[in-house]
Amino acid sequence: MSTTENTLSIFALGGINEIGKNMYVIQYENEIVIVDCGGKFADNSLLGVDLIIPDLSYLQEHKEKIKGLLVTHGHEDHIGGIPYLLKKLNIPIYATRFTLGLIELKLKEHKLLRETKLIEINADSKLDFGAIDVSFFRTSHSIPDCLGIVFHTPEGNVVHTGDFKFDLTPVNDQYSDIHKMANIGTQGVLALISESTNAERPGSTPSEQLVGSHIEDAFLKAKQKIFISTFASNVNRVQQIVDAALKTNRRLVLLGRSMVNVVSVAIERGYLDIPDWMLVDARDVNRLPPDKVVVLCTGSQGEPLAALSKLASGNNRDIKVYPDDTVILASSPIPGNEKPVSRIVDNLFRLGANVIYGSSSITGMHVSGHGYQEDLKLMITLMKPTYFIPIHGEYRMLHLHRLLAESVGVPQENVFILKNGDVVDIVNKKARQTRDVQAGDTYVDGIGTDEVEEIVLRDRKQLSEVGMLVIVLTISKEDGSILSKPDTISRGFVYAKNSEELLNDVNDIAATTVSNFNEANVHGMQRAIKKSVGQFIFTLTMKKPMILPIIIEI
Repeated sequence: MSTTENTLSIFALGGINEIGKNMYVIQYENEIVIVDCGGKFADNSLLGVDLIIPDLSYLQEHKEKIKGLLVTHGHEDHIGGIPYLLKKLNIPIYATRFTLGLIELKLKEHKLLRETKLIEINADSKLDFGAIDVSFFRTSHSIPDCLGIVFHTPEGNVVHTGDFKFDLTPVNDQYSDIHKMANIGTQGVLALISESTNAERPGSTPSEQLVGSHIEDAFLKAKQKIFISTFASNVNRVQQIVDAALKTNRRLVLLGRSMVNVVSVAIERGYLDIPDWMLVDARDVNRLPPDKVVVLCTGSQGEPLAALSKLASGNNRDIKVYPDDTVILASSPIPGNEKPVSRIVDNLFRLGANVIYGSSSITGMHVSGHGYQEDLKLMITLMKPTYFIPIHGEYRMLHLHRLLAESVGVPQENVFILKNGDVVDIVNKKARQTRDVQAGDTYVDGIGTDEVEEIVLRDRKQLSEVGMLVIVLTISKEDGSILSKPDTISRGFVYAKNSEELLNDVNDIAATTVSNFNEANVHGMQRAIKKSVGQFIFTLTMKKPMILPIIIEI
C-alpha cells in the first residue's frame, strides 16, 4: 500500500526492538514530522565504530515534506544523531530550554550551530504545520524538561509519550501533568505510542527523592574523599549530590567532559544551584583536607576512557583514590555493561576504597527514570487509545507492554508490535500494517561525518580475527615478467620466524601465479594471487586471513 493523501502513517526508523537511536515519523498528506533523532554506542563487535544512528534514506527521499524535528528530551539516545541528520537535512528543531542547551553543545562541536534553526518550546506550546497540529504535556523522567507530544490530525489524535514515569514527589518540582493527560484521553486518542523500557518490572517506579536521603547518609559516614559517579544528564541527582556536599561541608570537583558540559548548561539555564565557592579545580584537590572533598565524575557504565575508569586504574594525574576513600556508583549498569563495571569495582577495591555499588534496591543510590508496569498501565488508562504501539524496548518488553495494554482494555487486535521500518497506515480511523520503508543502522566512525560501510566492518573483523598477509613483488612494466622474488609479510596471522616454510610456499605460489600472465596486468595478477594463495592457506590452516598483494611495475 502506498501513502495516499488522506492516509495517516506512523513508523520508526529507530527505537523499536531496541533501546537506543530513537527516531519516529508521523506522516499525513505531504507533511512529515520527526520525533527524536538519537544515537547509541557500538558494542565490541563493531570495530572502530563510535556511534550508531538511524538510516536516514527515507527522510532524504522525502525531504521536501519534512516540517521539523520535535525532541522529547535531552538523553543521548534521543539527540545523539541530530548533528548527522542536519548534515543531510537542514530542518528546524523544536525542543525545551534545557534540551536545546544540550543540543547546542553538539552543534558547536560539529560547527553547525550558526546555520541551524532552533525553536524553544514548553508544555504549553502549540505548533501548526498545516494538516498536523501539535501540542505537548509535561512528563517526569531522569532529566529536566521532558515532554509528551500530541499530534492532532484529520484522522484523530496520536500521542507519543516520550520517556516517562509518574514521580509524585519530583526533586525539581516538574510534576507529570496528569490532569492534562486525562483531558487528552477524554478528547479521544486514536493511537498511543508509549515507551516499554521497564515493562518487565512490577509495581511503580520509586521517586528520585529516595536517592537523596541515601546519598546524604553515605556522605555523613565517609571518612576521607568521596567519589560519586552518575549520568551527567541526571541533573536532579546532581543537585542532590550538591545538597549533600553542602550539608557535610565539602567542596565539589567535576571530572569528565560531559559532566563539566552538562553542569555548565544546567547552571547557566537555571536547572542547577551550585554556589560559586563550592566548585574547585581538580589540580587543587590535594590542597584540601580529604574529608572536605567530593569528586563528581562520569563513567558509571564502565566506559574505558571515562573519568571513573581512569581513577580506578590510577591514571588520573591530578586525583588518586586512596585507602578509606568512599566511591559510590549512583546508577545501575545498562545491560551489556556489567563486565566493564565489575572490572572497575574490582580495581577500586584493590586500591583499598570503600565501594558502594550493585543493585539499586540494595544500595538505594539509583532509581530508574522509566515507568514500571503500574506507570505504563496508568498512561494507557489516562489516554484510552483505540490503537496502541509499544516502542523503546527489546521484543520481550514490547510483548509484555502489549499484555499490560490488554489488561486495561485495549483489544489485542488493536496493538501493533513493530520492527523498525514497519508502517502503520490509518485510513478512515482504521489501522493496518501491510508495508514497510527502508530502516536500519548507519555506522559513524569518529567525530566526523564519515559513515562506515558494511564491507569496511567485515575487513576490520577479518583483520582482528585472523590477521593479514602482504605479498610484495616487482614486475616488468613491458611484459609482466617477475624482476624480484615475492616477499610475504605476516601481520596478526603467523609469526614469521616460526613459519618460514609456510611463507616460502606462499611466495612460490604467488610467483607461479604471476608467471602465467603474458602481460603486465596488475589488477588481474592481484586477483589471481588472492585466489590461489587464499585457497592454499585455507586448505592448510582452515583460516582466511586478508591477503593484500602489492605489485610494483618497473
